[in-house]
Amino acid sequence: MFVDSHCHLNYKGLVEQERDVLERARAAGVGAMLNISTRESEWDAVISLAEREQDVWASVGIHPHEADQHSGVTAEKLIEMAKNPRVIGIGETGLDYYYDYSDRDRQKACFRQHIIAARTTGLPVIVHTRDAEEDTAQILREEMEQGAYTGVIHCFTASADFARIALDLGLYISLSGIVTFKNARDLQAIATTIPEDRLLIETDSPFLAPVPHRGKSCEPAFVADTARFVADLKNVSVEQLAKQSSDNFYRLFGKARRDG
Repeated sequence: MFVDSHCHLNYKGLVEQERDVLERARAAGVGAMLNISTRESEWDAVISLAEREQDVWASVGIHPHEADQHSGVTAEKLIEMAKNPRVIGIGETGLDYYYDYSDRDRQKACFRQHIIAARTTGLPVIVHTRDAEEDTAQILREEMEQGAYTGVIHCFTASADFARIALDLGLYISLSGIVTFKNARDLQAIATTIPEDRLLIETDSPFLAPVPHRGKSCEPAFVADTARFVADLKNVSVEQLAKQSSDNFYRLFGKARRDG
């Protein structure tokens, strides 16, 4: 069975066909999906879906794009929401300097609040980083010095150096459909070096549909295509990769149960 470790089931393109999307995922062998929140207004809907569907889990967090609009979201608020049994992760959070939709200092402060919440709850922090490797690495290191926490670099597109930093800190790395793109040679090379026990697979649905679905709205069923591609890169069977990445998911997101 596959696990989609990062999707946005409440986003336009998926939410209108929720039942069909879930059924297609299950038919493709997807045994669990982690539905990620990016703003406070989504939290109730994301959690509600996880409460209705035993193979869907939830996160609570504020995307760096939303940091300016969520100055009131503190570690305490995240910790309180994380008490729900269906909430298994904190995020997504992090830094995005590509678009700079939010002030960089506010992004950093918001990021640190999420890590504090992750450390306090024991839940993994789900990290987004784009064009912000140096600052992301600095915050991850500084916060690790304040006390251990777990986490994952989601939709990894960063450098080999950043991958080593993340792995040295004990974090996991998640690959999306981007790894299947023809122009992703550097990422494909990095993928071959990720230890098998630190690798997750995701779709980031409804974005970044993998080959052969380019141009379509992405959905959790497509995680199987990314897994097959990565299995070929790493010269292992897709069954082996599916089992290993699923085991990794349940090890990292220890609050999740395989039976829902």
